[in-house]
Amino acid sequence: MEISKVGVVGAGLMGHGIAQVSAQAGYGVVLCDIDQGCLDSGLGKIEKQLSRAVEKERIEQETADAVRGRIDGTVDQQDLSDVDLVIEAITEDLELKRSFYGDLDGIVKDDAIFASNTSSLSIIDLATATQRAERFVGMHFFNPAQVMPLVEVIRAVTTSDEAFQTALDYAKGLDGKVVVPTPDKAGYIVNRLLVPYMLDAVRAYEEGVGSIESIDAAMKAGAGHPMGPITLLDFVGLDTTQAIAEIMFSEFRERRFAPPPTLRKLVSAGWYGKKSGKGFYDYSGDKPVAVDLSV
Repeated sequence: MEISKVGVVGAGLMGHGIAQVSAQAGYGVVLCDIDQGCLDSGLGKIEKQLSRAVEKERIEQETADAVRGRIDGTVDQQDLSDVDLVIEAITEDLELKRSFYGDLDGIVKDDAIFASNTSSLSIIDLATATQRAERFVGMHFFNPAQVMPLVEVIRAVTTSDEAFQTALDYAKGLDGKVVVPTPDKAGYIVNRLLVPYMLDAVRAYEEGVGSIESIDAAMKAGAGHPMGPITLLDFVGLDTTQAIAEIMFSEFRERRFAPPPTLRKLVSAGWYGKKSGKGFYDYSGDKPVAVDLSV
């Protein structure tokens, strides 16, 4: 099957980036969100990214205009009826996603492929909400999708050879992407290894191994990481990390996947990290400052 038109559902943090990279690769894109404000915000971010690329002379204005021209925004899911591939990037909630797929299944043409950008949920648990489990895959982009090169393409037990190969070919056709196939196991490859590392950094802080700044500085200088694990937590989002950790702990029942108490407390407080302005660090000033969590 050949992909020519892509539907992206959810214009938020991940969805608008997936829409942009798809349009940059020459695909027609329908970017759909149930909220007009979220849709407008997502389209605005795409336009800002393209303008910045023109200013930095990475692309010509004509190219930027062509990319933006390939993206149609909508709040009506009926506009997805003729797309060849639907990539879902909505909230990381199993029942919400299953409900969404159940509704969408009757709208989108029968031979279209469904793909979830979930970072941890089981693909088969999502696929069984539809009548097209053989044409259902996972396609995990990383944040920000315009910059991060990796795409994990996840195959469920029901996924057909044709659908999986089509998804792989689509991802490989996106500029600069490194495409890695992976089976349908909680966390896939990256989060299976990365999430326990970040959670262990929080436990190390709780156990007095080092301060927030010391742990970050040590892993940057000692392991050559571009950012420390606690800074990375704030960047990923504490709420997102907790949700992934809970899914993985439910699957494996190992302590290393369990969200530590400090992470839970910050999420309960609404301190989600950089996106909310405060997490383990406070981002309200000129530079991030570690929060005193000793109280």
